[in-house]
Amino acid sequence: MKESTEVNRAKEICPTTTMEKLKEGALMVDVRRLIEVQDVTYDVANYLHIPLSQLEERFSEIPKDIEVVLACRSGERSLRATYFLMNHGYEKVFNLEGGLLKWGNKGKPTKGNIAGLLAAASCDCSKPDCC
Repeated sequence: MKESTEVNRAKEICPTTTMEKLKEGALMVDVRRLIEVQDVTYDVANYLHIPLSQLEERFSEIPKDIEVVLACRSGERSLRATYFLMNHGYEKVFNLEGGLLKWGNKGKPTKGNIAGLLAAASCDCSKPDCC
């Protein structure tokens, strides 16, 4: 008899699928730092900001009975947060693949300086007048 070696992997979803889930009542949890959120943020109704540094103390604020999409700037921190929640019994969690950068590039709703964020992310800083 063969043992199952399948590991629970986080589900990553694109901005379009995220928008569909949010319209159906999912909650977006942004795990970026406060200063990042103050500059530019997601413009969605079901939104909660819990910085990754506070997630361990505050994760009980996130309901277990609805779908939750974790988000950040690029998708890296939110992926860590997704696994954290999965390890704490959350089953309906998803990571926003590509984070705010992909969200903004796809023209999804934002508040704040999305153009500045996208420009800084695409900067290679190899030119003397860059950034």
